[in-house]
Amino acid sequence: MSRSAHPAGPRHADVLPEGHYSPPPADLNALDARVWSRTVARDADGVVQVGGIDVKRLAEEFGTPAYILDEDDFRARCRAWRDAFGSEADVFYAGKAFLSRAVVRWLHEEGLNLDVCSAGELATALSAGMPAERIALHGNNKSAEEIERAVEAGVGRIVLDSFQEIVRVAHIAERLGRRQRVQIRVTVGVEAHTHEFIATAHEDQKFGIPLAGGQAAEAVRRALKLDHLELLGIHSHIGSQIFDTSGFEVAAHRVVGLLKEVRDEHGVELPEIDLGGGLGIAYTPADDPSEPRDIAVALRQIVTRECAAAGLAVPRISVEPGRAVVGPSAFTLYEVGTVKPLPGLRTYVSVDGGMSDNIRTALYDADYSVALVSRASDAEPMLSRVVGKHCESGDIVVRDAFLPADVAPGDLLAVPATGAYCRSMASNYNHALRPPVVAVRGGEARVIVRRETEDDLFRLDVG
Repeated sequence: MSRSAHPAGPRHADVLPEGHYSPPPADLNALDARVWSRTVARDADGVVQVGGIDVKRLAEEFGTPAYILDEDDFRARCRAWRDAFGSEADVFYAGKAFLSRAVVRWLHEEGLNLDVCSAGELATALSAGMPAERIALHGNNKSAEEIERAVEAGVGRIVLDSFQEIVRVAHIAERLGRRQRVQIRVTVGVEAHTHEFIATAHEDQKFGIPLAGGQAAEAVRRALKLDHLELLGIHSHIGSQIFDTSGFEVAAHRVVGLLKEVRDEHGVELPEIDLGGGLGIAYTPADDPSEPRDIAVALRQIVTRECAAAGLAVPRISVEPGRAVVGPSAFTLYEVGTVKPLPGLRTYVSVDGGMSDNIRTALYDADYSVALVSRASDAEPMLSRVVGKHCESGDIVVRDAFLPADVAPGDLLAVPATGAYCRSMASNYNHALRPPVVAVRGGEARVIVRRETEDDLFRLDVG
């Protein structure tokens, strides 16, 4: 059967079943700059290149699936955030988005700080040479061992997440003869317009100490009494994948209100305020994230206005744009295995990865884009569902998208904007081997996280 001969699913928007799709684009070969990293383009033969290397060469050399990370794009985004906030603010890359020793070195070189939330992330940061004073330790249930390692290393701040942790950090710092710099994470009762499981500032959740009922004020009271803690300020985080600053405005109003209470009760103006992260990226062309400079201006204006109203000096601002740095800088490269048309519904296009390398579609109902990247095609658009090879009906990579009707086994597909959380949350489900991360720059490619092997699986299986 020829590539264009198989019976495809529906081609036109007026006959499509209900779903997450939008009408097919006029040109399926076009690559929307909003969802792809800056060096991605098609060559004269229609093959997609990134960093001066075509994807067919990458697939041949490194295999599929693979995460392809555009180093120039990553570094440019680091600089954009650093320059937008300038020397009067701190930008902390959120390591949970994606962390490796190469990424730590890039962050260090480009002038960003780093927040970590586990012993493994802290070890990675320190082993790659990130100065400890530029590291923040987060987490709602830090172990004594994690806290001790952070204090011994001299991390720049530990974000306190509970009353028990205030005492725990103070006790460890005293035992080690240190005075540890800390912030208190508060929940401000603001629920960002995002998925329920990634909205983290409403009060019914595991993170932070609520402002409600005076709990946050009491946490400040206790921290200020402990000689081995240096309280820098207040931390808040209102959610993820946020496209406007209205939620930050409400959060800043409430956090500055707490700073005013602290000043009035204790005669102390805390010098810092961390507004967290959660800033969105474009997963599909329908997403419209703001530029770093616009976000920086808006957040500065919000904090300045609130402090003026409260009669406070403007504190130093910190932000944590992890996803917004690395998310758009990478795509996942897959090979098509089977194509299964369901007439009147859609065509299922199975690739050689799935929920083991991108759990976000199943976990958060996340939307992604997809493109045929190993060649150009003039075939009609075909409503497709890109699925993985795992034994789960929910193993979906892209729920509804249009691909050329001649997509066939052996073709290469790429899903953009997978730099954040995909490798971090990857698993060995069905004993899948986690893909490599391949950094590309200036016509050269190198593995920065290698593909797992069966020996890696057996190394842990000691039965």
